[in-house]
Amino acid sequence: MDNNQGKEAARHFTLTDEIFRYPGMDVYTQMTVIVLKCFSTESNLPELVDIAKLGRMNLKQATKAMQNLVEMKIISQKMFRRLVGDFQDDRLSWAAKGLLAFCKEHPHIDLTDLLELSSESGEDESSIRKALTELHQYGYLDEYPVWSQIAN
Repeated sequence: MDNNQGKEAARHFTLTDEIFRYPGMDVYTQMTVIVLKCFSTESNLPELVDIAKLGRMNLKQATKAMQNLVEMKIISQKMFRRLVGDFQDDRLSWAAKGLLAFCKEHPHIDLTDLLELSSESGEDESSIRKALTELHQYGYLDEYPVWSQIAN
């Protein structure tokens, strides 16, 4: 490999000391920022398992670091979902995850129909609303405006 090929193959990135100035940002969250900064574009992002490996952490720590970055508004909920997946988010209850799966298959169902269907599972309106609120709180209803209105 000649010198020019070596220069082209090497990736360069800049990282300011800004990440060290966030109060309460733990070392795993800092490492996650560093790993993400190493990749040039959003279309070239690593998988969560790679973030964990490169950041020298386990998957749980990497997921928590990604959650912290969303809460600090450093990365978007959409990016988080793309990297972590809808059902690996441990902030969501099983009820919310189940409702999200249903939501993906029936994006235009209204509250009346949902409550009618929920009676088959033994869930009441308050537990459905609680799961919807949870999904709304963590940005999972952004692409489902009908469901988002119900959650408010």
